[in-house]
Amino acid sequence: MAIGEELEVSEAQIAVHWREEEYIQPPPRFVGQANAHDPAILDRFREENFPECFREYADLLSWDRYWHTTLDSSEPPFWKWFVGGRLNACYNCVDRHLETRANQAALIWVPEPEGELTQTITYRELYRRVNEFAALLRDFCGLKAGDRITLHMPMVPELPVAMLACARLGVIHSEVFGGFSGAACGERIADSQSRFLVTIDGYYRNGDLVDHKVKADEAMARAASLGQEVDKVLVFRRHAGEYASATPMVEGRDVFVDDVIGEYRRAVVPPTSMPAEAPLFLMYTSGTTGRPKGAQHSTGGYLAYVAGTSKYYQDIHPDDTYWCMADIGWITGHSYIVYGPLALGTTTVLYEGVPTYPDPGRPWRIAERLGVTIFHTAPTSIRMLRKLGPDEPAKYDYRFKHMTTVGEPIEPDVWRWYHTSVGKGEAVIVDTWWQTETGGFLGSTLPGLQGMKPGSCGPAALGIYPVIFDEERKVVEPGSGKAGNICIRNPWPGIMQTIWGQPERFVEVYYRKYCNDLKSKDWHDWPYFAGDGALQAADGYFRILGRVDDVINVAGHRLGTKELESAAITVNEVAEAAAVPVIDAMRGKAVEMYISLKPGFKPSAELEAKVVKAIEVEIGKIARPTNVWIVSDMPKTRSGKIMRRVIAGISNFTDVGDITTLANPEVVEQIKHHVQSEKLSRGQLPRELSAQEEADIQAFGKAE
Repeated sequence: MAIGEELEVSEAQIAVHWREEEYIQPPPRFVGQANAHDPAILDRFREENFPECFREYADLLSWDRYWHTTLDSSEPPFWKWFVGGRLNACYNCVDRHLETRANQAALIWVPEPEGELTQTITYRELYRRVNEFAALLRDFCGLKAGDRITLHMPMVPELPVAMLACARLGVIHSEVFGGFSGAACGERIADSQSRFLVTIDGYYRNGDLVDHKVKADEAMARAASLGQEVDKVLVFRRHAGEYASATPMVEGRDVFVDDVIGEYRRAVVPPTSMPAEAPLFLMYTSGTTGRPKGAQHSTGGYLAYVAGTSKYYQDIHPDDTYWCMADIGWITGHSYIVYGPLALGTTTVLYEGVPTYPDPGRPWRIAERLGVTIFHTAPTSIRMLRKLGPDEPAKYDYRFKHMTTVGEPIEPDVWRWYHTSVGKGEAVIVDTWWQTETGGFLGSTLPGLQGMKPGSCGPAALGIYPVIFDEERKVVEPGSGKAGNICIRNPWPGIMQTIWGQPERFVEVYYRKYCNDLKSKDWHDWPYFAGDGALQAADGYFRILGRVDDVINVAGHRLGTKELESAAITVNEVAEAAAVPVIDAMRGKAVEMYISLKPGFKPSAELEAKVVKAIEVEIGKIARPTNVWIVSDMPKTRSGKIMRRVIAGISNFTDVGDITTLANPEVVEQIKHHVQSEKLSRGQLPRELSAQEEADIQAFGKAE
């Protein structure tokens, strides 16, 4: 697009200016061993074969009783998969592998301190640990199928052990990300009506032994204020025989697991045969206001979907060493650290700490030492490693066959570094698009069959049939160069069953917007609204533009934040970029850019001008930012996501919201002082916002 060229786009569409990248084909060596190497698989999952095509995923599992109905869609949108079937998720992830690979590593746990020994847990050892903890939950706690239990745990092996023990009993687990506050944990305890909390005294992060038990007391107080009492708090110890917290144990409520687990040594707990549609776990989504939103995932449908996508998209073989550098506290960790890989009988790696501790070479040392063959991480981590250690991967002798990117769209420039430097030009990359609510991948290339395209997640996943609608429910055609709201026209096995205890909210948030007829019993009338903006190229590949909430409307032109950020990051000196809206009297909203620099570069007016120029060239003058702010670091969540709503609040002289769960809350005041004082010196005075404008700014980026 030429500079200054007018955009022709209706209010109902998101303007798109990204150029399409060239294909990069998978290496022949990878194709030769790929699980999905036969193009016939694409035919088997065509729409005319729906829903029976998903039998192929379900047949990867061991069933106690085969199902009689693949999809029951009689009560839309509350879909039921593999109805009549019975199975146990723990049996599928542990027991059934004992005959052929009992002595193979199931989990390899790498502690953050490099001097501490790595733990290798074989399938036989995992079976023992899971059974012992299941016996404790059953006999000491009195838990049974259908009960809920909350886990507030960091990346330690006791977390997957606890999850699998719950699954063995049919107890519904709700894992809360370890970085969340005690108050956030307490709210989730109250919502799920859990009577038990499993936690740990401490864990390592950035070289420090963090007091985690203190959050349990905060969680108990918040849960009690919401009317939910907790019977027991089960506390693991990070170091055997030592207590890492300054918080006293509460007599009668708090129990050290190692004080009571001895009674259950060598116990064997038969796996409880569960209906396929029985809930397996709750996963609360973050970033929303009001009552927590617990995505309820099923046993049979979910496990089948993550097993199938792990096999064909992650290309997991039993002899792989697979490392997903996410946190089990997020859906990525549930699906693609625990349930998917273990269902396939592979070795899955867990790392306790920060990937850049003690230096940005740490991930590549781990990969070299463990012989990792598949690597899986988020663009936030990739950008951070690129910023702090761009030359580190070349120093280590590891070889990945496959790499994944997950969690948000990845800028093409960052994608190329990931491919060339981290993958050494030898690994295939799958850029995946999906959500907490979807259970597993919705968009990605099949790595052995479809070419990679930087910045595009690829076509729809097997058995997924998307459509892009504008705000008026008109279809935005592939190849039109226009974008809209991506929806999925059909149910799939991994889709959440409902929002726990809030079925009306489930319908309202995900289905009402594009439902043809709320009384219809036909699944075709119930497209799933993902809440993401997207563009589909003529070749069928999708480019995800980020959350619809993150679109910035400039003079009637809806600009995606990810596209603005991708343009800024083409400037060589820029490591990270974040685009936010600022209320503008003339245009409604304008764009402001926040950037952080790679090591060795200093802020300057010339650098700011380069960012502005890059955005004008890549997008057009309509997207020209009002200001470019160079900051030392961005406010980020513990998982590394930039909190755009915080800097949007700063730019608009309004409330930045809760920052207690940030990994680096101290930077907020630094940025606020720098930006707001500079604005005032430039005569960019704050204006009083209307209630609607205030709400718009506070809602921006809320999905993070």
